[in-house]
Amino acid sequence: MEVRAASPEFWSDPSAGKLLKELTRTREQLTSIDTLCADVEELAELSRIADAEGDESIEAELDASLAELAGRIREKELEQMLSGPDDHRDAIMTIHPGAGGVESMDWTAMLARMYQRWAERRGYQWQVLDMLPGDEAGVKSLTAEISGTHAYGYLKAECGVHRLVRISPFDASSRRHTSFASVNVLPEVDDAIAIEIDERDIRVDTYRASGAGGQHVNKTSSAVRITHIPSGIVVQCQSERSQHRNRENAMKILMSRLYRKRVEEEEARQAQIQGEKTEIAWGNQIRSYVLQPYSLVKDHRTDASTGNVQAVLDGEIDDFIEAFLLHRA
Repeated sequence: MEVRAASPEFWSDPSAGKLLKELTRTREQLTSIDTLCADVEELAELSRIADAEGDESIEAELDASLAELAGRIREKELEQMLSGPDDHRDAIMTIHPGAGGVESMDWTAMLARMYQRWAERRGYQWQVLDMLPGDEAGVKSLTAEISGTHAYGYLKAECGVHRLVRISPFDASSRRHTSFASVNVLPEVDDAIAIEIDERDIRVDTYRASGAGGQHVNKTSSAVRITHIPSGIVVQCQSERSQHRNRENAMKILMSRLYRKRVEEEEARQAQIQGEKTEIAWGNQIRSYVLQPYSLVKDHRTDASTGNVQAVLDGEIDDFIEAFLLHRA
């Protein structure tokens, strides 16, 4: 690896970026494991000192350190479950409201905030690629890129329909409403995945962006819509002021959707060969968030639940993701 990296030919190789990313990822994994091993040895020595001296202050410190170390080891165990070919990739998440007008659009915005907070807690980068604001509140659709190791591996657990039950802030009679929003997550395609798009197979339309964004956004045709004619897939992006940047982001989303289509077709083919029925996850209600008449978040696939709804809406969804990974494993 070092010889190739020192050679000028290495940098002209299209696979150079993939190899460097893989090297970085491997180094990070080894470093984290080495750190865990060193911390285990340090705690073992601290335990011996506590036993020899009977120092209660050391024992208290040991208990706290053991709890923290157990959490880190558990997280490392979960990472070992993320062995799928795309689990290490960045993720592209799209959230759409269901029927219900402003209620569902507001719920879509709440989900987007929840995932943004989750990403920030993990040190991931959250970037909105496209967002269409609601007329009164919330959003009509949102597409975001979440960048970080295993982002897709974790967030694939969130695909499906999410249900909210609450006293509506938009109902003058303060009645209870049920809202739905769908979440879809795709692995971001990089140079390691061969997705070729013929320019003759796409139609690119430009138009003026709608919603908030200032004079420039609304007075120039910066928004981009791309139609992939053979598949019928349509993507759009209007979050950037630059038409060029919106086209780049739209192409990124299109490539991920085409890759997902290819994977799903292969999975369906394999299921047909094996005589199995493929589970249709999209459109199924996977989780309910109840604020009234009681407080409960429950995942219907794993039965994982908690009464601390506000913590979940603030991004604390790791328990649900962990339960899903264990369920799949």
